[in-house]
Amino acid sequence: MKMSRYFVSGLAAVSLLGLSACVTDPNTGERKISRTAIGGLGGAAAGYLLGGIIGGKTARIVGAGIGGVAGGVVGYQMDQQIKELKESTSGTGVDVSEIPGEDAFLVNLPDVTFATGSTVISPTFQATLNQVADSMVRYPNSLIDVYGHTDTVGSTASNQRLSEERARAVTNYLVSRGVTSSRIRWQGFGETQLRVQTGDNVNEPLNRRVEIKVMPISQEEAAAARN
Repeated sequence: MKMSRYFVSGLAAVSLLGLSACVTDPNTGERKISRTAIGGLGGAAAGYLLGGIIGGKTARIVGAGIGGVAGGVVGYQMDQQIKELKESTSGTGVDVSEIPGEDAFLVNLPDVTFATGSTVISPTFQATLNQVADSMVRYPNSLIDVYGHTDTVGSTASNQRLSEERARAVTNYLVSRGVTSSRIRWQGFGETQLRVQTGDNVNEPLNRRVEIKVMPISQEEAAAARN
């Protein structure tokens, strides 16, 4: 499935950007312009990119019954969730990072999530995945995509199947831990999106991964989806 990108255009009320449009980044303690201030003032979403989402954002917002977060709070809440996830998964190999140009972030689950060639989540990694699931439950106003990726060892067809089954396994696990199933979609990419081009079996583990993309939804987006 080809992932598309949509551009939501508008004009920002730049003159209104003042101290009220600033937030404190919980990761750094620094004051900064809110990621949603430009688009959130006056209840208008303006001038930011929405990344591709499996199945289309509008239908999924309606299907999941998401009410959304107040426009000026989305950025702060996302920063807070990232901070909490980094702390709760510290030392596990999980990487949590904001996606440039989007109100979204990525939780990268490492190679050790599964044994080699397996689609069963490793028992030793379940406690870590529980922390991830608990975060998704605490912050319910978001859509979640789960992406499976493999290295180039083995056939292209088998890698595609493996990536799909691993993405589905992580999705099912999150649902089993209380994440609403209507918020989540999964997709396997096989070996088509390598992080590193290597065949030396040293850096290959970087290619074997499952990524969880989290996209907070604003009240404005939720209302627009229902109109």
